[in-house]
Amino acid sequence: MSIVLGTTAALVSAGGAIAAVSEFMYKLAIKRTSKEFLSQRSELGELDEWQKQAQANEEWRSAHPFEELTLYAYDGLKLHGYYFAANIPTHKLAILVHGYSGQGLDMATYAGIYTDTLGFNVFMPDNRGHGKSEGHYIGFGWHDRLDILKWIEYFVERFAGQVEIVLHGVSMGGATVLMTSGENLPSQVKAIVADCAYTSVHEELTYQLKQMFKLPSFPLLYTTSIACRLHAGYSFKEATALEQVKRARTPILFIHGEEDTFVPTHMVHPLHEHCGSEKELWLVPGAAHGASVLVDYEGYRERTRQFVSRYVN
Repeated sequence: MSIVLGTTAALVSAGGAIAAVSEFMYKLAIKRTSKEFLSQRSELGELDEWQKQAQANEEWRSAHPFEELTLYAYDGLKLHGYYFAANIPTHKLAILVHGYSGQGLDMATYAGIYTDTLGFNVFMPDNRGHGKSEGHYIGFGWHDRLDILKWIEYFVERFAGQVEIVLHGVSMGGATVLMTSGENLPSQVKAIVADCAYTSVHEELTYQLKQMFKLPSFPLLYTTSIACRLHAGYSFKEATALEQVKRARTPILFIHGEEDTFVPTHMVHPLHEHCGSEKELWLVPGAAHGASVLVDYEGYRERTRQFVSRYVN
């Protein structure tokens, strides 16, 4: 009897410890909190390069007036974003989706490509749980895809149906636009550009768990996924860009840095391979995570221009 009681107590204790660690992991990765650990991740490139990028973004924003927009998501959250009208009136629009722990205005470098090179209007939303948008958790692209659908609906109505839309996302934003690609998109969405996207939340967090803590995915990732389901309403395995691109009907340009060790480069190959629509793949030599536009700006601009121009008048 004492052996049984001892074993039961040990199991309860172990279960409690796993639950506590799962809650910690949920708070670390998914809950809307400061993600200070990112500043210490060498895989994200040189700090001075990103500081230069931030300065360039600020300069671009200061030179371009914008309109702040809001709408309500499917679950009632108030979403926020920034609309930059082209210098010459046009029906062309790029929706630029930022990455993990960022905000819409971080996409100013990409906005410059669309406004200055392609003559587009640009919209940069704050994802739920980021910037000025409401939300207590990070959607990793899964719930965000439904928010992007709401923004698409808004702009189709704003332009009275006469709009041609390109979705362009980086990192988590790249995964977001790929997850959006599998939905029933209106004909006004003409092309998608996904830069350094992950295949699924489960695979990316499995990789990060090993990188950061040297831990296997079982059981911790599975119990953290349960915590995510309870707190945020989605599980890691259902949040998959890979399954969504199989249903895609919109042309997709996949971009990935060859030196990406944060969302490892190998993830882009199954995404490209299984994509159900017209597609193109560009691997950028020497580029770490999200740095392709920094390493080869001219090449990035030209690749984007060529691809988008095939599908947008």
